[in-house]
Amino acid sequence: MTPPEEGQVILIDKDIDWTSFNVVKKIKWLLLNKYRIKKLKVGHAGTLDPLATGLVIVCTGKKTKTIEKYQAEEKEYLATIKLGATTPSFDLETEIDQKFEYEHIKRDDVLKILDGFIGNQNQIPPVFSAKNINGKRAYEYARKGIDVEMKVSRITISELELIDFNPPDLKLRIVCSKGTYIRALARDIGERLQSGGHLTALRRIRIGEYKVEDSLKIKDYEASII
Repeated sequence: MTPPEEGQVILIDKDIDWTSFNVVKKIKWLLLNKYRIKKLKVGHAGTLDPLATGLVIVCTGKKTKTIEKYQAEEKEYLATIKLGATTPSFDLETEIDQKFEYEHIKRDDVLKILDGFIGNQNQIPPVFSAKNINGKRAYEYARKGIDVEMKVSRITISELELIDFNPPDLKLRIVCSKGTYIRALARDIGERLQSGGHLTALRRIRIGEYKVEDSLKIKDYEASII
């Protein structure tokens, strides 16, 4: 195994309820103990929400200098969106705040509006996000009930495939640029279908050329270095 100071690129399949920081902290602790060293740079190349699973790229040592390169890579996700209801966070982090009719929505309606999301576009990020606003994370304001204005982000969605539609749930495969919030996409899809929508499951399956099937669960990574 390459000494961690020289740098490694580690592919981890993150479990639900873990933060990306939890993954970094665990790997750093494992490597410090294995190699009996006191300091080591460790970072991740792109945050994945706690309620999401899938690929997280972790870089150690000199490889941390390449993090921005991985962050800029195209991402691919599998997402499940529930129509007919919204939440303040656009996912399951918060409780449902509004309910809407969804029985009018047919498969052809979904396919028609999905085409309108392909390409370059503006997206308003969720207020429950790690966006920096005046030196604080947006979610810090949101959790205190403080209203803040979220600046529009320029994103690209290159592929948007309907995998399954079983009302009120729809499952999508999404290929998108850095900075795309799938929770915000769930919100926008619900609105265009004249209903509401929120994200109920999300899995990142690819970052650039790196695929989740080539990654390890944290417990398997731990076993591999003992």
